[in-house]
Amino acid sequence: MNTPSPQTPSTMKTPTPTAAENSTALATSSWWQHGVVYQIYIRSFADGNGDGEGDLTGLRSRLDYLATLGVDAVWINPWYASPMRDGGYDVADYRAIDPRFGNITEAEQFIEEAHARGIRVIADLVPNHTSSDHVWFQEALAAPPGDPARERYIFRPGAGDGSEPPSNWESVFGGSTWTRVADGEWYLHIFDPSQPDLNWEHPEVRDEFDAIFRFWLDRGIDGFRIDVAHGLIKDMAFPDVDGRTDLLEAEHPVDHPHWDRDGVHPIIRRWRSIVDEYDDRMMLAEAWVHAERLPLYLRPDEYHQAFNFDLLDATWSADSFGRIIGRSLDAAQAVGATSTWVLSNHDVVRHATRYGLPNDLAWRRWISDGPTSALDREVGSRRARAAALVTLALPGSTYIYQGEELGLHEVADLPTDVLQDPVWERSGQTERGRDGCRVPIPWTEEGPSFGFGADAAWLPQPTSFGAQSVEAQDRDPNSMLTLYRAAIALRRSRFPGDLHLTFVEMGTDILAWMRGDDILVVANMSPSAVAIPPNGDVLLASAPTLNGMLPPDAAAWIDIQS
Repeated sequence: MNTPSPQTPSTMKTPTPTAAENSTALATSSWWQHGVVYQIYIRSFADGNGDGEGDLTGLRSRLDYLATLGVDAVWINPWYASPMRDGGYDVADYRAIDPRFGNITEAEQFIEEAHARGIRVIADLVPNHTSSDHVWFQEALAAPPGDPARERYIFRPGAGDGSEPPSNWESVFGGSTWTRVADGEWYLHIFDPSQPDLNWEHPEVRDEFDAIFRFWLDRGIDGFRIDVAHGLIKDMAFPDVDGRTDLLEAEHPVDHPHWDRDGVHPIIRRWRSIVDEYDDRMMLAEAWVHAERLPLYLRPDEYHQAFNFDLLDATWSADSFGRIIGRSLDAAQAVGATSTWVLSNHDVVRHATRYGLPNDLAWRRWISDGPTSALDREVGSRRARAAALVTLALPGSTYIYQGEELGLHEVADLPTDVLQDPVWERSGQTERGRDGCRVPIPWTEEGPSFGFGADAAWLPQPTSFGAQSVEAQDRDPNSMLTLYRAAIALRRSRFPGDLHLTFVEMGTDILAWMRGDDILVVANMSPSAVAIPPNGDVLLASAPTLNGMLPPDAAAWIDIQS
C-alpha cells in the first residue's frame, strides 16, 4: 500500500484551479451549498495605504492569493462607515464604505475583480442595531420624548421613579442593556451603548432595509451574512429575565424576550423575496438558537443557510465531533438545506489555540484567566491541521477564517492598553474580549508589520508571525498553507456535489466516514497510531503516515480500492 506524506507528488497531483476555471464555476447556481468561503476581517487583512489598518486597496492586491488558495467566495466583515467602537458592527451609514477602508467605487471595483477570478462576495449586514452616530439616532437624541424620531429605536421611561432601567436585561458585552439620556428616558442596546437597537415593529425601519438590500444587490453583492439574525424582535412589555443568556450560546430558553422570537420570521421572508428578485444570490444567518429552533430559519422562503457553530464548542474527541456532525447533517437534511462548518471566526479564540488546551478547560475563560501554561501550541497546531481535513471533507460549505490557513494561534498576551474590544471595558476589565483573534495577519517573514503594509499594525503582531507568514509557507511543502491549498483543490475534484456520508467504526476515538463509495476520511483523535486499511491509497494527510499507520492528532483522505 502506498502511504505517502502530505508533500509527495501523489498528494499534490490535483492542481490549484486557475482564475479561468474559477470563473466557469461562477456561473453555477446554488454555489453556497458546497462552497469554500473565506472570511475577511478587513481591518486586519492587508493594508494598502500604510496607515496601519487593512483596506480595500490591500484586499484587492491580495485577490490572487485568494484565487490560488482556491476559495469560492469571500465573506467580508462590515466595511460600512462606522466609528469602529465595535469593529464596524456599529454602522453609521449602510450605503457608504468607511473612509479608512476606501469608498464605494473601490468596493464596486473589488466585487468586479473578485468575480473575474471566480470569487463571489458576501457582505455582512447588521440590522439589529445602528451606531449611535447614525443620523437617525442623532435625530432621536435631539427630539423630545414621544417624538416620532424616537420610534425608530426603543426608548422607554425608567422603572419606579424613572431612575431605574425599564428591565433587568443584561448586555452581551456586560452591564445593563439600557442607557439613560439627558431628558430621563432610556434606550435599549443589546450590545454596547454605542449600538442602539432598532425598532423592527416600525415600518420605516423595514422599508429602509429593503432599500439597503437592493443598494448592494445592484452593485453585484452575491450574498448577505445577517448579523444577530435571531435578535430583531423584542417583547415590548419588557419582562425581567430570570438569569443571563449569552449571545454565543445556542441554549436560549423558549419565549425569551429578545432572542429568537417568532416575529423575526416575517422579516426574513420579506428579505428573501427581495433577494430572489436577483439571480443566484443568497442569505446566511448568524442565529445562535437551540438546535430545535434552527430549522425555522431554513424554511424554503427564509435563509438559504445558517451558521452551524457547534464545532466551536466541540472537545477534541471522536465522540464530540461525531455527534455534532451527525446531528448537524440530520438537521440540515430535514429542511432541505446544507450544513455550514466553522472552526474559527472573529468572535472566538482561534482553534489552533483551543485544541492545545485541555478538554476540560473552558477556553472562553482561559483567554482572560489562564493559566498560560495550560496551552500546548504544538499539539494545538497538529490538531488544527487534522481539523482542516475533517471539515473540508464534510458535505456542505466550509468557512475559513483568515489566518487559519496559516495555522495562526490566538494572540493571548496583547498588552491591555491596546485592547479595543468593548467587552474589555464593559466587563470592568475582567474579560479580554476578541482582539486576540483579530491581530493583522503576516504576509512576509520580515518587516515591521510582516508585510501587512505599515510600520505598525493597529494591533501588535507577535514575533512568531514571521515564521507563519504567507512568504515562509509558500516555499514550505510541509506548511499549513500547502495543506489547505491541496485540500481545497482535492475537495473540488473528489468531493463534488452531495456525495453521501456514511460513518465507519474503526475503534475508540477514531472518527471515520466514507464520502461516496471510494473516499475514506479518518481522523485519529486517540493517543496511539491507527492502521490505515491495506486497500487504501492516501490522497492527503495532515501528518506523515509511516508503515501504514496514521499518527495521533492526524487526519487523512484515503482512496479505497475496490
